[in-house]
Amino acid sequence: MSDLAVSDVVARLRAELGDLVDTADAALDEARADKSGHGAAGTPLAVVHAASVADVQAVLRIASETGTPVVTQGARTGLAGGANAGPGEIALSVRGMTRILEVRPDDLLAVVEPGILNAELNAALAEHGVWWAPDPASRAISTVGGNIATGAGGLLCAKYGVVRDAVLGLDVVLADGRLLHLGHRSVKGVTGLDLTSLFIGSEGTLGVIVGATLKLRRLIPGAVCTIAATFPDVRTAAEASAAVTASGAQPSIMELMDAASLAAVHALLHLDPPTPGAAQLTIQTDGPAAAAEADAIATTLADAGGVVALSHDPAEGDRLLAIRRAMHPAMESLGRALIEDVSVPRSALPAMFDEIARVERAYDIVIPTVAHAGDGNLHPNFIFDGIEVPQIIWDAADDLFRAALRLGGTLTGEHGIGVLKQRWLADELGDDQWQLQRDIARVFDPAGILNPGKVFAP
Repeated sequence: MSDLAVSDVVARLRAELGDLVDTADAALDEARADKSGHGAAGTPLAVVHAASVADVQAVLRIASETGTPVVTQGARTGLAGGANAGPGEIALSVRGMTRILEVRPDDLLAVVEPGILNAELNAALAEHGVWWAPDPASRAISTVGGNIATGAGGLLCAKYGVVRDAVLGLDVVLADGRLLHLGHRSVKGVTGLDLTSLFIGSEGTLGVIVGATLKLRRLIPGAVCTIAATFPDVRTAAEASAAVTASGAQPSIMELMDAASLAAVHALLHLDPPTPGAAQLTIQTDGPAAAAEADAIATTLADAGGVVALSHDPAEGDRLLAIRRAMHPAMESLGRALIEDVSVPRSALPAMFDEIARVERAYDIVIPTVAHAGDGNLHPNFIFDGIEVPQIIWDAADDLFRAALRLGGTLTGEHGIGVLKQRWLADELGDDQWQLQRDIARVFDPAGILNPGKVFAP
């Protein structure tokens, strides 16, 4: 885009949106990167801090008329580069759209704007005796809109489901500025095609989410029990988690940390070093049957070779979970981190950890890994020095991704494709489905101005 064209687009944005249009160097630089460490090659032409649906519609009308690409952003906590804005693009921030428009405890639903933080939403919902179940590790800093755009999961999803299970409807603005109201407010609703589900996990390629009708759960008083079990190695811990799943128990949280990740977190939090080579399972049960279920799980873990400690103290449970939630800053303390995200069938967790060990040996690297063991979602972390990801790291990641696919798994359980994984997308989908998905995206965005270069880009 020429300097003249850029100036024209910015002028049109300012004419309609005034001070919401930000061209300060600091704002433009921030908009080019997310928490993955990956950044666009240059900066966007402007950041628009939308405050309303009308603001979003105005941006997209101008973008459509001028052929200007738009990248929607929230808190920019993504880990796949999916919301990074680059040269010639408008960064459309919906972070300022934070209102809770409606809470209906009787119908177990809430209507919210996309910029509200996950944790702030649940703090407000607690006053009504309800909560929203998606619980990513980034809940304190990630937005509900971002959770929906990436199809986020988190620590609680094995029992309470992922974002897709917790959204009833969406308000979206299309590339040409039209506003659509998708989904329903009722428990059931099968009229027409399920476009709500299509938008969940679409990473900003189909439209801009400007509102969400969320499916809530009632806060039920009851015990919470937390189990910490250590194992001599990560494979034994993975086998133990598979045994818990096979037993029919349904803990609310079951998190696995391998030796490298556990050691890094202990160092960051100034805790005593863990036993060398040891892996840890942290499991939590809740509800009326929490104590009985925790006792049964503790027995299963001990039978699998674990050293088990069970606590009925909520404060102790919070302390143990804080160790798991400190994983990301612990990885950042080791160097630059490519934080990855693959999922396999839960019974294949031990085999996937075998594959990770094989990749470590083959490339002479250490890959600290945590897993949402309750649903088979693993987060291998590739640590390196410098700004650019070295080729050996990409080669190791390629080997690991293909291992997950061989085991019947998927490239991403919750982080999305973004730019970092698009080269492997067709390998999982197959050429025909990959092309079909590209064709569907063009139905919503014929000119290809929404988040170009992400997900489906060749």
